[in-house]
Amino acid sequence: MIRVQREDFDVGRELEKLSAGNPRIGGVASFIGLVRDMGGSDGVTALTLEHYPGMTEKKLAEIEAEANRRWPLDASLIIHRYGRLEPGDRIVLVATASPHREAALAACHFLIDWLKTDAPFWKSEETPAGERWVAGRREDDEATGRWKATK
Repeated sequence: MIRVQREDFDVGRELEKLSAGNPRIGGVASFIGLVRDMGGSDGVTALTLEHYPGMTEKKLAEIEAEANRRWPLDASLIIHRYGRLEPGDRIVLVATASPHREAALAACHFLIDWLKTDAPFWKSEETPAGERWVAGRREDDEATGRWKATK
């Protein structure tokens, strides 16, 4: 399931719904991304995420489908927020559920790595020095590259 939304989400409720009624599930793995109060060498007072509706959901669905091809998942969830967020706010929830923990953990790791590099979101940070666009990081590209090698 994919959701791109402005409003916050309840992590406990979302994880409960993910595995509800499915006794095959033996493991649920999750990742919650939060807004940090730092970026580079200075403070961040807010982060604004922009996206193109329709295009964003389509790309997230492709990434989720790839995880389901690679691992035996019974359920998966990607919730990604957009709009202006402040330090401590939740940005993203990625969760996977499988009969076995290894698949759930690996698929969750895969999804968050791919979201960092391939999800069409643009981020702008508000800092004491002004507003700036957030550039991609080499470390994120390397993390995604590891998954490409294991296709």
